Amino acid sequence: MIAEVLGIGTELLLGDIANTNAQFLSRELAALGISVYGHTAVGDNPARLRAALEHAFSKADMVVACGGLGPTLDDITKEVSAAYFGRKMELCEDSWRAIQKRFAGRKLSENAKRNAMVPEGSSLLPNNHGSAPGVCLEQDGKLLILLPGPPHELEPMFTKYAVPFLRKKTNLAFVSRTLKIVGIGESQVETLLSDLIEAQTNPTIAPYAKLTEVSLRITASAQDTASAERLIDPVAEEIYSRLGQHIYGEDNARMADIVLKQLVDQGHTIAIAESCTGGLLTSGFVDMAGSSRVLSESVVTYSNASKTVRLGVSEELLARHGAVSAQVAAAMAEGVAHTAGSSIGISTTGVAGPDGGTVDKPVGLVYIGLYIAGKGVETEELRLIGDRNEIRARAVVGAMDMLRVSLKQ
Repeated sequence: MIAEVLGIGTELLLGDIANTNAQFLSRELAALGISVYGHTAVGDNPARLRAALEHAFSKADMVVACGGLGPTLDDITKEVSAAYFGRKMELCEDSWRAIQKRFAGRKLSENAKRNAMVPEGSSLLPNNHGSAPGVCLEQDGKLLILLPGPPHELEPMFTKYAVPFLRKKTNLAFVSRTLKIVGIGESQVETLLSDLIEAQTNPTIAPYAKLTEVSLRITASAQDTASAERLIDPVAEEIYSRLGQHIYGEDNARMADIVLKQLVDQGHTIAIAESCTGGLLTSGFVDMAGSSRVLSESVVTYSNASKTVRLGVSEELLARHGAVSAQVAAAMAEGVAHTAGSSIGISTTGVAGPDGGTVDKPVGLVYIGLYIAGKGVETEELRLIGDRNEIRARAVVGAMDMLRVSLKQ
């Protein structure tokens, strides 16, 4: 099956919002064995939307359209789609009752019922996070799926309802396994796996670069899920043998969750001293449910004076090596652990930019310090690229990964 993703909304064309739905849907459709051959964006104009549908179906068996399902006059997707297939619009009583229940006790606007108007003969996808249901229209071998525009509505609707609907359209089972990789970039991953990627048939291997990591999706098709998993296993094992500890988890794994589990399982508490990351590393811990079991204390020691007064970093050490140095990172990590009474201390210090860099200490130079009771203190130097916030985000992941690897040893 060949698909096209159609984004609907003038705000897409004006650049007011990014079309993240196309990225999500392309990834999810690929996992189902459906090839996406094109992305199109069109404004809230009936004639242009009709032309976009005609053009998309001239190339594809399936079109997934996002946006324009709401109650306002510029929400035209359902009406234009119904006309395209020669259908009338009708009220879905179940959807209307769901909308009334959702807004029980509140006065509904007169146009709220438009959310429950759908093309006749369509299959509906429930919307657990909004008002307008998704719509599936099939005719003459063509399939049109209409999804709401807001990602917090579209993504769970597609995953929970559209995916099972689409799986019924094929007699094959498609299974994907995603390996989460840190510490090396997409180009290096491709170099290390070039022979596997070039020889891929079934399973397929696809790397996706993100800001702080690389995802490697392995997708196999077979007569059943178990058979597809068996096709994936040897490929995944070979990738693990090549990339080693750079793979920190699979599928929905998060670095922070893995580190938290390690800390809890090993009975550690942790204190954090941040300079260049300015609280971002602490936020990564606090974002995790259960972090109170391990996080003792956090301080942002941005100035040299605060490093001395709060952490006990000597003025002599700062003068000799500078705040951005392995020596100071080590002293910060050990200092915060001792003052907080924690078994682990971790620190960050660096040049986030855009100013402040020198020949010896350029923008993007970051040092991580890690103290673990009974093991001593170690440091890691990172040479990061990007703007100020990208460098800070990458430094946080570098610190988390350093801790993850050290706790495995």
